[in-house]
Amino acid sequence: MKKLKFYAIGLVPGCIFVFFILNKKGASCSGYLPNSRVIAETLSKDFTYSGPFKAQMAQLKINEKFLRDSIITKGKIDFDRSHAQKKPCPDYLLTYPETQPVYEITFEKCEEKATLNSLKKLR
Repeated sequence: MKKLKFYAIGLVPGCIFVFFILNKKGASCSGYLPNSRVIAETLSKDFTYSGPFKAQMAQLKINEKFLRDSIITKGKIDFDRSHAQKKPCPDYLLTYPETQPVYEITFEKCEEKATLNSLKKLR
């Protein structure tokens, strides 16, 4: 029992110390989850837009900045309806926002570029 007390005396302050150090540096573990990785890889590529996608953007009055900064950055990949193992370019379905989605985007993420294929307004 004494060993457990000494272990806890060291573990608890150590965890608190590490938490505050990492929190100040802005470190997080969220970048390792599949959703975050796909979005980060997609944002690092050049975007190409299909004809229907451009037309839908114009109709919904969505500009490229809003598309990148809000819809794609804060969206959620629906892996059940995506084909992440497809070769050479996996295709994904992204919904925005996560709760009660308003927009749905399908895109392909190739080696050099990301091709946005369709944009739908759900409500």
